[in-house]
Amino acid sequence: MGDRHRTLIRIVPVSTVAILGAGDIGGALARQLAAIDVVNRIVIVDDLANVAAGKALDVAQSAPVDRYHTVMSGTADVAAVVGAVVVIVADGAANPVTEWKDEAGLALVKRVAGLNQLAPIICAGASQASLVERGVNELGLSRMRLFGSAQEALRSAITAIVSLEAGAAPQDISLSVLGRPTQQIIVPWDEAAIAGRSATEVLSAAQLARLDARIARLWPPGPYALGAAAARIVRTALARTPRVHAGPVAGHRDGG
Repeated sequence: MGDRHRTLIRIVPVSTVAILGAGDIGGALARQLAAIDVVNRIVIVDDLANVAAGKALDVAQSAPVDRYHTVMSGTADVAAVVGAVVVIVADGAANPVTEWKDEAGLALVKRVAGLNQLAPIICAGASQASLVERGVNELGLSRMRLFGSAQEALRSAITAIVSLEAGAAPQDISLSVLGRPTQQIIVPWDEAAIAGRSATEVLSAAQLARLDARIARLWPPGPYALGAAAARIVRTALARTPRVHAGPVAGHRDGG
């Protein structure tokens, strides 16, 4: 009798993502990441604790509308990264809003890496490629742990203009982005596909030339695109799905 009425309790591990910065990218990222409902908790960390808490509250209040369950919080304490499964470096809320980079960004990454020695650190900003490079080569972090996501936002922007040019839905377009913005952006059109056909078959040479001329002007992507790109990479990492993303990674100095 007792066995028949035994209650089974399933323990679900709490997964936390820490977002460093309550600026435009940080706020957009928090909203995107909460909405896809892949983590239990998101904490926004910013020196302006009231701004971080306010943005967290704003995202939390939309949860009943969009039916997600992510718990939101904001703080000024960087120690909130302890135990996080992913840490994302975004932009500070101070006026003017700026991305974490240069010496201040490197010091922040060093501190975070010391507090949390396991979590991947994703740089979501468009001007953080050098931060990724320095974090690997100067701080000794693994390039499998510290990397960026801005090129994924650029790929999304390029996909959007290709869909307009081809008259196709964005989800039917597959393309890669290589190189370093802004003057070294390369889209291998021979490898791109539109609705299952080669892009070079669907688009004329004139159309491809027009697209190539527009690509450099798409950089830097806006905060919503940057936030969405970082959220997508977090989702892929946590779901462990086989998906390829674009993003800046550091090369080792001895390897060029």
